Order: sequence, then structure tokens, then C-alpha cells
Amino acid sequence: MDKDKKSILLRLSPSLYKELASWAEDDFRSINSQIEYLLTQAVNKRTKSNDK
Repeated sequence: MDKDKKSILLRLSPSLYKELASWAEDDFRSINSQIEYLLTQAVNKRTKSNDK
């Protein structure tokens, strides 16, 4: 994993934030870590589907 991470501003609706916060809590992650995990999963899935 990259040691130097980029910071970005991310605007979320209150309802999406609430859902992500709940999901993160269920997975014992911070909201930031949960978003990074989900984005990584999406990129990996996209990369695998483009390899076919």
C-alpha cells in the first residue's frame, strides 16, 4: 500500500454519510478507512473485469 496518501475533499449527502458510518462501525473501521476499502474493492473488480 502507498505510504504517501493523497488527501481529497469529499462531499457526501447526510444519508450516505450515515449509511457509511454505520457500515464502518459494523466492520470496525473508521469512515475514511471504509471509503478507502470500498474504493479499492471497486478498482480491483474493475481491473479484473477489464483483464478478460
